Amino acid sequence: MIKQRLINRDYKTLLANAQPRQKKLHLSAILAGTFALLVAVFYFKGVSSPAQTDAVQSSAPQLNIVPIALPDNAGYDTAPPIVNKSDYSEATTSKVSRNKSTHKIYTVKAGDSLAKIFSQLKYSPTTLYNIMQLGKDVALLKKITPGQTLRFTQNVEGKCLSVEYDIDRIKTLHIQTTENGFSASLAEKPVEIAHSTASAEINNSLFYDAKQAGLADKTIMELANIFGWDIDFSQSLRKGDSFTLLYETKYIGGVRIENGNILAAEFVNRGDKYQAVRFVNSDGHAEYFSPDGKSMRKTFLRNPIDFARVSSRFNLRRKHPVLNRIRAHKGVDYAASTGTPIKSTGDGKVIFRGIKGGYGRVVIVQHGQKYSSLYAHMSKYGRYKNGSRIKQGQIVGYVGKSGLATGPHLHYELRVNGVHRNPLTVKFPAAKPVNKKLLAQFKQQTSPLLAELKLAKQTQLALNN
Repeated sequence: MIKQRLINRDYKTLLANAQPRQKKLHLSAILAGTFALLVAVFYFKGVSSPAQTDAVQSSAPQLNIVPIALPDNAGYDTAPPIVNKSDYSEATTSKVSRNKSTHKIYTVKAGDSLAKIFSQLKYSPTTLYNIMQLGKDVALLKKITPGQTLRFTQNVEGKCLSVEYDIDRIKTLHIQTTENGFSASLAEKPVEIAHSTASAEINNSLFYDAKQAGLADKTIMELANIFGWDIDFSQSLRKGDSFTLLYETKYIGGVRIENGNILAAEFVNRGDKYQAVRFVNSDGHAEYFSPDGKSMRKTFLRNPIDFARVSSRFNLRRKHPVLNRIRAHKGVDYAASTGTPIKSTGDGKVIFRGIKGGYGRVVIVQHGQKYSSLYAHMSKYGRYKNGSRIKQGQIVGYVGKSGLATGPHLHYELRVNGVHRNPLTVKFPAAKPVNKKLLAQFKQQTSPLLAELKLAKQTQLALNN
């Protein structure tokens, strides 16, 4: 009995002593659980949304969390997530590094080349080499000119990821990295084409009056080229001459960007009326013809220089300005600034390029068996050498004053069967007319254009009256 009372007393004492420890244990577990919950809230708030990765890197609380040893009986099936500061920063930085890129815009300067530009941007020569192996579209990069821009994208290591180059207002070259290296593609903005008209009377010059009518330089040159075989624009124009034309106007997103081709045109010179209309055959080849299908193009251009002034005409009794004696002038002189381009007046073959006495620098072109043309006093030659084939309108050289010359000009000669002829008056054979098999197609395509041209002229006359 006494023994039993002793056991009960010891048990109560043990129980009393154990209760504070049990309470401390429960309090420790509660505190640990609360702290772990706060950690979890901060953790998931910072990293659970991929879209907020960049924000987390800059503004998330910078916590140093260390593992906490919890009692075995704290009431958790598994330990709470443990976040390590160094691991968190490294993972976030790695993710941002893979996605982050920077953009650079480079404006081409005088003397720049692709190699120089890539070197300045610290892109490797291997990158440039690999890009230039992508085909003919990429070769357009070799034609960059001062003022144009190249747009680059690079990663955080400074490696080139993409290049963009606006070839013109419509076409853009895209170069970008792929799993297999670089790839190139050509993108074109959708272009809307409308028809526009213009009319003017010549009071000063074709160029001046056409500009006053709102025409761009390119359109004026095209107009002169269309009628250049029949009209001498440097000598034959008279006050009161007039023109009317129908041409394309190109738009992107409703914004006018440039003029397109002339579709139909009329020029009245000294009372004679010339009309031309553009015809595109089934092969996509375009050419200008008269309304009855005769080609506007002749075998020879009337003038080898655009809008130049004739300073000396064909004259077999002319007094030479340097030698000061009567000496036949078997060609036509065109006064122009040094460096003005000189065009071959017909298709042919270069049979001479070099110095020829008082003519200075000379190029002679043979046109078949019957015709030859000579261009003298040049400052420098074009790219066509002896034996080269050359097309009508291509550059044979540039105006100068080499040889016996008092100032910069072109001396131009034309020979027919070896005999000098006056280039300003000789009759040139026309190119081939529209094929008879295509006449129906020609009429169907050109009749609406000629009707628009007629309406434009009538409208202009009504406005003038």
